[in-house]
Amino acid sequence: MSRRRVLAGLLLLPPAVAGCALGRAAGPTEPDPLIALADAARADAALAAAAVATDQGLASALQPLVEARTQHAAALDAEVARLNPSRPTPAPSPRPSGRPGRAEVQQAVLASGRAAGDVALGLPPERVGLVASVAACCSTYAEVLT
Repeated sequence: MSRRRVLAGLLLLPPAVAGCALGRAAGPTEPDPLIALADAARADAALAAAAVATDQGLASALQPLVEARTQHAAALDAEVARLNPSRPTPAPSPRPSGRPGRAEVQQAVLASGRAAGDVALGLPPERVGLVASVAACCSTYAEVLT
């Protein structure tokens, strides 16, 4: 093949395909949005556990939330690992300082539910179900804790 033919062929390709054919990267990739959701799930679980440690009377209301948010973190981490197996395992969230109560947990879970709902809107169909169920669970717990 002549150089002219190769150049003419590249001109006919869409720019993104031509860039890949020439070995150029498409640009920096953004971090997986599920990483932030998994981190928030770990933080919510730690906050709720700290609230239970502060006030054992909250155990019946918050222990199911601790378990649910721990499961959310594991499921979100598994989905991130499915698409990026080389990502290191995340560290557990540090225990929150202070003496959190029901209101702080409710606010955190409400924010997590909103964040998950926002993220779900931009995800491909195969990931929406997981993130939408996390959003629904968080919103429900926030309402229960009101």
